[in-house]
Amino acid sequence: MMADIQEHKDTLAKYTSKINEAALQGMARTYALVLSKQDSRNVSCGDAAEKQTVRENFLKKKLGLTHSDAVLDAAIDEVCAKVKEDRFKSRLVFYYLLAEKYNLLGNFVK
Repeated sequence: MMADIQEHKDTLAKYTSKINEAALQGMARTYALVLSKQDSRNVSCGDAAEKQTVRENFLKKKLGLTHSDAVLDAAIDEVCAKVKEDRFKSRLVFYYLLAEKYNLLGNFVK
């Protein structure tokens, strides 16, 4: 798992200046099962159903956000635009950037 986390950290370093190691570790633990599966490891920005899943399951359920769907969808699109150069958009990096945007990285620090 540590080798994996370094890969995510390297990718994340392209998009954020300060990485919260504890939060990243916590997210990696929380999403270990999802990250271990080939079909759920990455986020597909071109898939509307995938974006809805990110909005409902991560932003609303996990982070507890109550913003309108339009606001949350805009945040997802913002991260999609930010990581567009990455062919495979790591779910861990994607979720980290969303949590960072809403100042909720602390939710993953145990």
